[in-house]
Amino acid sequence: MQNGTIIQYFHWYYPTDGSLWKRVKEEAPRLADMGFTAVWLPPACKGTNGTYSIGYDIYDLYDLGEFEQKNSTRTKYGTKQEYVDAIKAVHDAGMQVYVDIVLNHKAGGDEVELIKVRKVDPENRTEFISEPFDIEAFTKFTFPGRKGKYSEFVWDFRCFTGVDFDNKTKENAIYSILNDYGDGWEDVIDDEKGNYDYLMYDDIEFRNPAVRDELKRWGEWYCSQTGFDGVRLDAVKHISPDFENDWLDHMRKVTGKEFFAVGEYWAPGNLPLLLKYIEATGGRMSLFDASLHHNFETASKQGRDYDLTTIFNDTLIAAKPELSVTVVDNHDTQPLQSLEAPVDPWFKPLAYALILLREKGYPCVFYPDLYGAKYKDKGHDGNDYEIYLPGVENIEKLMKARKTFAYGPQKDYLDHANCIGWTREGDDEHTGCAVLLSNGDDGFKTMEIGKRYAGKTFVDYLGKHPAQVTIDPEGKGEFHVSGNSVSVWVLQEALQI
Repeated sequence: MQNGTIIQYFHWYYPTDGSLWKRVKEEAPRLADMGFTAVWLPPACKGTNGTYSIGYDIYDLYDLGEFEQKNSTRTKYGTKQEYVDAIKAVHDAGMQVYVDIVLNHKAGGDEVELIKVRKVDPENRTEFISEPFDIEAFTKFTFPGRKGKYSEFVWDFRCFTGVDFDNKTKENAIYSILNDYGDGWEDVIDDEKGNYDYLMYDDIEFRNPAVRDELKRWGEWYCSQTGFDGVRLDAVKHISPDFENDWLDHMRKVTGKEFFAVGEYWAPGNLPLLLKYIEATGGRMSLFDASLHHNFETASKQGRDYDLTTIFNDTLIAAKPELSVTVVDNHDTQPLQSLEAPVDPWFKPLAYALILLREKGYPCVFYPDLYGAKYKDKGHDGNDYEIYLPGVENIEKLMKARKTFAYGPQKDYLDHANCIGWTREGDDEHTGCAVLLSNGDDGFKTMEIGKRYAGKTFVDYLGKHPAQVTIDPEGKGEFHVSGNSVSVWVLQEALQI
C-alpha cells in the first residue's frame, strides 16, 4: 500500500483570478504521479468579499460559486461547476479530496437586528464590563441572491453567541449576546483569554438545536454535491468539542463512510492542549502537529545551536502518531499572516525529510513549498513588504522517495546534536532507504539497513553527496551527509530499473 501524503493546494495569497479549481483539474494526474494521495482544497463557500475572500470569512455555506452574492457569482477560486470538475479530476487520478469547513462563525450579514448584549473584557471574556444594553448587529442572514434554494433557513441573533461590531455606534468590541441558549460563552478546551469561544465575526451558537440541525443538513448536502473524502475543520479550539463530536458522528452515520477528519487546533509548543482536545473528541479527528512545526521553526532559526536529538520532543507525532498530521508550514504560518512563523528555507529540506521519510505521522506538503509563491502585503508594523517563497529544494525527489523507498521497519540514530539519521528496511514490494541530515558540519554515521542488502551499493538519491556506500555482511553501511543538508541513500540498482 502506498504511503499517504496530503498536499495543501492553496496559500493565503493565491491569485484572485478564479483559476485555482481549473489548476487543480489540470494538475491532478501530476500530483498523483508525484506521490500525493489526498488534496486539501480551500474553503469553497462564498465569503464576504466575493472574489477576494480567502474563504474563512464565511457568508453562505450553500453558495459554492453558484449565486450572484457579495458582488460576484464565482468565489476567489472559481465557479461551483469548476469546483465539482476539479474534485472529479482528483478522484479520477486516484486521490482523495479533503474539503476545508468553516463552522465557527459567519460574516457579512444581510440585515441588522436590535439585540441585547453585554460587553466583555477582550483579554478575559468571562468578565462582563457592562450591564445588558442594546446594539445593532448584522446578525440576520437571508441570502437574497440564493432565494431559498437548497435551504430556507434564516440565521438571526439566536444563532450566535457574540459579535464584534455595533452598527449603531460604529464601535468595535466583543459583545456577548443574551439569548435563550446559555448565559455567556460555550465551553471550550482552552482557558486562554478566560474563554476563547469567541474568535471573530458572528460566533455560531451550537447550543441552539435548530443551528445543529441546519449544519447537519448542510453537511449532508455538501457531501452529496461533491463526494468529498474527508474534512479539515477550521478553528476547532474555538468550537465546543460536543458539537464537533455530534456533527462528525452524524456525518459518518448518514454517509456510511468513516471519512477522514483533521482539526486545526493551533497551539505551538503546547502539546498538553492538543492531547486534551483529542481526549475531549474521543479520537474522532486528527490534529495538525503544531508542536512539531514549532520545533522546526526554532531549529531553522537556531542553526547548529539547535540539538537535533530533541526535534520530536513534546510533539503530537511522538505522543499520538496515529492522529498527527505533520506540516512544515501552512497558510497561517506563512510570512505576513496572523500566526506568522515560517521555517527558514535552508531547513525545509531537512524538515520535509523528517515528515516524509519516517514511518509515523500523516504528512502534508504546503503549496508554495512545491510551486513557490510571490506576493505583497502589509506587515504587522504597517509597512509594505514583498515576499518571495522559493520552492523547496528537491521536494519532488523527497516525495518520490516517500512513494518509492520509505517503507518497512525503521531504525533510529537520533544520537548526535548536529547529525541524526534513520533507516527504512523496505518491504516485499519496495527497497528501503537510509536518511541522514545535518544542521552543522559534514557528517557520517554507521547505520544498519538490513542483511539482505549485504554487498549492495547505495547512492544519494538527492545527489547532494558523491559517495557510494557498500553494505557490509551485517547489513550496515557508513552513510554520509554534507553540512546543513540531507541525503537519502537508496539502492543503486533500484534507480536503474
